[in-house]
Amino acid sequence: MAKLIVISGEERQEFELAAFNTIGRHPDNTIQILDRIISKEHAQIQRSADGRYLLRDLRSLNGTFLRGERISDHYLGDGDEFTMGSTRIVFVDKPKADDALQRVTIAPGLTESHIRGRIQANTGDFMPERQIADDKILRRDYERLRIGHELARAVGSELDLDKLLPKILDKAFELVGADRGVILLADEKGDLKPAFVKTRSGKSDPNIVLSNTVMAEVKNNKAAVLSSDATMDARFSGAHSIIMQGIRSTMTLPLLYANELLGIMHLDSLFTSNAFTEKDLQVCTGMAQQAAISIQNARLASRIEREAQTRAQISRLIPASVVEQVVKGELVIEKGGRLTECTMLFSDIRGFTTMSDGRPAQEIVNTLNEYFEVMVDILFKYSGTLDKFVGDEIIGLFGAPIAIEDAPFKAVACALAMLQALEEFNRTRAAENQSPIRIGIGINTGNVITGSIGSTRALQYTAIGDAMNVASRLVNVAASGEIIVSESTYRQVAGRVEAAALPPVKVKGKAEELKVYRVTGLRSVATPLPGEWSGPTNA
Repeated sequence: MAKLIVISGEERQEFELAAFNTIGRHPDNTIQILDRIISKEHAQIQRSADGRYLLRDLRSLNGTFLRGERISDHYLGDGDEFTMGSTRIVFVDKPKADDALQRVTIAPGLTESHIRGRIQANTGDFMPERQIADDKILRRDYERLRIGHELARAVGSELDLDKLLPKILDKAFELVGADRGVILLADEKGDLKPAFVKTRSGKSDPNIVLSNTVMAEVKNNKAAVLSSDATMDARFSGAHSIIMQGIRSTMTLPLLYANELLGIMHLDSLFTSNAFTEKDLQVCTGMAQQAAISIQNARLASRIEREAQTRAQISRLIPASVVEQVVKGELVIEKGGRLTECTMLFSDIRGFTTMSDGRPAQEIVNTLNEYFEVMVDILFKYSGTLDKFVGDEIIGLFGAPIAIEDAPFKAVACALAMLQALEEFNRTRAAENQSPIRIGIGINTGNVITGSIGSTRALQYTAIGDAMNVASRLVNVAASGEIIVSESTYRQVAGRVEAAALPPVKVKGKAEELKVYRVTGLRSVATPLPGEWSGPTNA
């Protein structure tokens, strides 16, 4: 199990890493570090599909450093030491187990004639008591029940695969005289990959080579297979994967759940001839079925955890209704982009540089976090998507990643609500003898390219295009407490807002002056049809 060792002064703590972990000073983080130089939400560590852990700094004020260099993201290796504030953090992986898995391979081996026993996995039904005339059947069924009970007691409540798989092989070693065991699990493509290795000696063997013939038999026919004694049987002259290791007996079992192959469990004996019997094969087949149920439960638990983490991450960017669509797979945000009509809202604090001058950095960060908390709640209330924070600037999208009805009007209503909420926010600041925050807002509507843009390591959902640039220019036109909208936005909200036409403005990147309007409120009138516009309104 990968973990972090957090060293702060003489204090040392260890944290096991889940699939997704957050690090920071706030108690809501997965790993809370009480270091005043660390941000409330400083960094995150996420396990990728290939099992590696990616450390990503969340634009923290004081940064994350690895080997003396500030990093934004980095795939961690065993023993990597990085610092946040005055805290040292060491990443510890499980290299020994990983090395053992790398030494498990599948090679040509047994032929059909080498397989001396097989049991279909679906032949484990119990006969009614009145139909049992053979004591052997009764004893076999009792043994299956006993083992199923013991296995369920050992692994039934374990939902962590890293802990579950060792328990399954531990129980298998108790039941039969195996010297080595391997559990392989199917990936998303159905390919079998080694997931855990166990040896009776506790030492890693140089190689564990599994027979391709047996693996194919188990995978294709979903049958448990008992192999012949390789070293004593002349028929094994061509079975190099068996002969080279001196394997005398093998037992390979499918891990089936609802007829779906979750993986394969392989047991072998290096020293005992005919180590496994037909009864062992029957008993262990029942055990494999119970193990498969536990593995499926662990996978479902992991899936629920990932969905919860996905929901938590995405909910910081988009409204709850959209989050649910993403989590359920109804909306996929992929790398690339598409042309979308969207309304962009830019909000910027006026005089922030002057306000920050001479104040402690941590105080500035706290102020921004409190301000962003209020503003983003309002953005989501009006179905907006948080595109990004740029310093003290908030960029919101209306109509992406999914189209919403009447996006321009919702953006304007959101801007007015932001100004209203800011007044209440400033009253609280005044009671604490803090200076007020003033903002200007610019809004534009137009076609942009929206999608996830970035590298394979880090993607960010955003909008790009001329319309986005215009919105960023309009926020610079807006004075403190003003909402400035473009003509393209005003056309779609005219008659429903109180607005005044301003003199055309010249903005960077545009050859012609832009018609702009100052919005001061909403009108209590019937909502016109989309696109309805009767010309500029002075108010």
